[in-house]
Amino acid sequence: MVLAANPIIRSGLESIITAHPELEVVGVSAAPATAVELIEQLGPDVVLVDEGFADGETLLSLVPETTSKPSIVALVDDLEAGWLTEALRAGVRGILPRDAEAEEIIAAVIAAQAGLVVLHPEAVEFLSRHSVVTRSLKLAEKQPLTPREIEVLEMLAAGVGNKIIAKRLSISEHTVKFHISSIFTKLGASSRTEAVTLGARQGLIAL
Repeated sequence: MVLAANPIIRSGLESIITAHPELEVVGVSAAPATAVELIEQLGPDVVLVDEGFADGETLLSLVPETTSKPSIVALVDDLEAGWLTEALRAGVRGILPRDAEAEEIIAAVIAAQAGLVVLHPEAVEFLSRHSVVTRSLKLAEKQPLTPREIEVLEMLAAGVGNKIIAKRLSISEHTVKFHISSIFTKLGASSRTEAVTLGARQGLIAL
């Protein structure tokens, strides 16, 4: 489900989602006042919300007010906004910049649908300085790394940069960043070095 006040943004996000063969948009809304009711009626797995749709306080109210408890992915202007810590406490599963690429948005929606916490690398850096991130990491700490994430972690251990990783795996740099963000979240790491160290300790990779 897509929530966006701006019709151009709303249409753009809807097009991005519907372009993926495994995803569909069950509904859209431009009005915060009716969003909760619409979410209850349609029961979406994921709600993609543009920050222009509502202020942070209104956005946060969408989480506890719905009984269906969909995963919420927020597109925001400021990845260091104070209310984002409250968003994680409330159960928001994804935080991306509003100018995120289509591939990033798709990856975040799919990950959120699977129950993962998806944070843009800049948001991870900011939130790691706040104790609230601990709770969010616990939401995903029992999630195993995917085979692709282990591949990425092995390359991080070898000191390979994002561009080379993307080339070797035939994926975009944006996708590489999301894999790294997911690895950080699952391992409870705040840096590449820490992720490699934790991965080695858990026997996920060999150094």
